[in-house]
Amino acid sequence: MSNQFKAILLLNVLFFICGCHTKTRNKEDAFINNLLSRMTIDEKIGQMNQVSWGDWNDLARKGQIGSALNLTDPVALKEMQRCAVEESRLGIPVLVSRDVVHGYKTMQPIPLGQAATFNPELIEKGARMAAIEATSAGIRWTFAPMVDISRDARWGRIAESFGEDPYLSAILGSAMVKGFQGDSLNDPTSMAACVKHFAGYGAAEGGRDYNSTLIPQNELMNVYLVPFDAARKAGVATVMCAFSDNDGIPCTANKFLLQDILRDEWKFDGFVVSDWASIAEMVIHGFASDSKEAAMKALHAGVNMEMVSGTYLSNLKALLEEGKVSISQIDDAVRNILRVKYRLGLFENPYFVTNKDVFYAQNHLDIARKLAEQSAILLKNTGQILPLDSNTIQSIAVVGPMADAPYEQMGTWSFDGEKEQTITPLTAIRDYIGNKANVIYEPCLAYSRDKDPKGIIQAVSKVKQADVIVAFVGEEAILSGEAHSMADLNLKGAQTDLIEELKLTGKPVVMIVMAGRPLVIEKELNDVNAAIYMFHPGTMGGPAIADLLFGKAVPSGKTPVTFPKMVGQIPIYYNHKMTGRPATRKEILLDSIPIEAGQTSLGCTSFYLDAGFDPLFPFGFGLSYTTFEYGTPELNMPVFGKQDILKASCTLRNTGDYEATETVQLYIRDLVGSLSRPVKELKGFQRIFLKPGQEKTVVFELPIDNLAFWNAEGKNVVENGDFQLWISTDSSIGNPIHFKVED
Repeated sequence: MSNQFKAILLLNVLFFICGCHTKTRNKEDAFINNLLSRMTIDEKIGQMNQVSWGDWNDLARKGQIGSALNLTDPVALKEMQRCAVEESRLGIPVLVSRDVVHGYKTMQPIPLGQAATFNPELIEKGARMAAIEATSAGIRWTFAPMVDISRDARWGRIAESFGEDPYLSAILGSAMVKGFQGDSLNDPTSMAACVKHFAGYGAAEGGRDYNSTLIPQNELMNVYLVPFDAARKAGVATVMCAFSDNDGIPCTANKFLLQDILRDEWKFDGFVVSDWASIAEMVIHGFASDSKEAAMKALHAGVNMEMVSGTYLSNLKALLEEGKVSISQIDDAVRNILRVKYRLGLFENPYFVTNKDVFYAQNHLDIARKLAEQSAILLKNTGQILPLDSNTIQSIAVVGPMADAPYEQMGTWSFDGEKEQTITPLTAIRDYIGNKANVIYEPCLAYSRDKDPKGIIQAVSKVKQADVIVAFVGEEAILSGEAHSMADLNLKGAQTDLIEELKLTGKPVVMIVMAGRPLVIEKELNDVNAAIYMFHPGTMGGPAIADLLFGKAVPSGKTPVTFPKMVGQIPIYYNHKMTGRPATRKEILLDSIPIEAGQTSLGCTSFYLDAGFDPLFPFGFGLSYTTFEYGTPELNMPVFGKQDILKASCTLRNTGDYEATETVQLYIRDLVGSLSRPVKELKGFQRIFLKPGQEKTVVFELPIDNLAFWNAEGKNVVENGDFQLWISTDSSIGNPIHFKVED
């Protein structure tokens, strides 16, 4: 077959595909326009109304519910849908929604834990199985993924994020969208995803939820919007606007975000939903005088559906009659909503068949277990105490408030998870050990905030009998998530005292932290021999940790956020800008300052006298039971044009005794730009599995146009100049190599 014939054949195939797509789109548009032409103004506004809880059958009969939120009784749900489809004038189905954030029944690790896997393929599988479970209960729309860039561990909703990096968040957020939505939205097991919160919510001032943000436009475009654009390219069906205001404009009424960017530039054709009552809350913001003005401003900005507060239902008709909103604005909003319902196949198949057999299905439990296992981050392993040898240990002490806390290990946003189905570390360790060794269990503290030392005192004499102590500490699920911000990130209650007392026993101590955010744990780390960090791991967290403790699995998780030594370092993140006076590391720190030191004697650079120069752990950090050796990176050429593809490679060798997976990370730095550029940016990663002694050449391909950024003129450009590149195990180490970009 000649190349010319191949090209003609390919063009014919493309024309056929485009023709089919055009016919499908024309059919969709014709259906929606026909339906819209027959709707009354009350029915149109009704489609823009989302309700929560309660008996809404009368509104459904009137065609005045576009979506129902948090209706979990299948009988009531089916009755409401029947009223909408069979008793309303036009029979428009209701879109049923729910916060299915990291699982429906089978709870996976919280999203921050999933981010630690650096495994988009596995995250996609997790979202797919969550969709299968949730749709069997009639839920066809979820408010996930949350891709807010999160640089402040005080913010409770960091638990719901993929961390601090825009590239990682973009890759993982897109994977979750694909998992929820499947190959086709009209598959009954697919859910419409909703990327949130548009935009910048993760930059809430002081880490206080719902608070204001102040994000300059170049930071907004180059950092905070990156994962949203990726989700849009992945085909996300809906977008949720943020609670917060940025630079004085609530995101719920931000035309620049919702119209200029989302619609005009990105050509998004799904619908935009407000966050919970965020339209009405613009009155509290002081941005609208009353709910009527709030409804007007939200519609003008481009919010299509209102979540629960009812200002559209109460005010849009009057606003239309007064000429303050137009019928075309209302029609556009309704058209977007109907389009998503059409793509979900709800007009053809509005009902669902309850199938409880998919809940906790074995393959779902296997996925949850693998996610939990790969999310675990090995922070310390002095003397290679891990993995434990179950054949030589005669007794093991399992202690701490998180050792047997099934509800707490599910984490935030676990509305439908069941603690009875959760396997805790205590249960899993007992199952793993069997009759080989004695398991001594002492909770020591009733819960993570417990300050009563009696349990610790009583437990110490018992745990002294063990060969090794495994201490499970952290925070309860309620301490992270929405509205659960913290100013103090130390372990709560008497947990620090517990670790201190365990150290005094002289026995080896392994600390397992289960939490919804990075905690400040430097002191505790100094008191233990080994430490593993697990962001709340979900239903199968127990079996995963047992496998890791005893070497059936090897830790491969990497920190998706920077861990601070002290809260005062926050916000702290690896991809910061370079100051004019960076620290030289020759500066004098607090305990070494001479008495009556001269004002400028300490070094006039950017650092903390008390915290020094570094975080506790950098972004991308995570140890293994084995060791890996990185070769010197190589490039395919030293100078690149803007249409070229950079190929970077290095050898990776497993120099230890365990077969294991290493997440190899690619970073670049643009040394000089028309705007100051980050000191490092993640541009690629690969999970590489190697047996002991095995070596592999890891190759990254990076199109030079991926080095583009939004400049001061609002243009997305690759600038000529010098760059550095690293291939390394985390964001803090490695020797850079140099390359140039020229026209």
